[in-house]
Amino acid sequence: MNTWVKSSYSDRDGTDCVEWAPASAPSGAIPIRDSKRPTGPILRVPAAAFAGLVSAIKGGAFSV
Repeated sequence: MNTWVKSSYSDRDGTDCVEWAPASAPSGAIPIRDSKRPTGPILRVPAAAFAGLVSAIKGGAFSV
């Protein structure tokens, strides 16, 4: 079972969030889901791609 973490960029209510399961990183794929649909589809992203996305966001490559 995954332990989900909400994005620090979530809205104040915590309802419009991207969640991810960091404990899955050693498997090589990071599960990502929409907090509004916890039983909905889960996107599994290669760990290296997820790290690159986080780095790009932190570096200001996207307006969030």
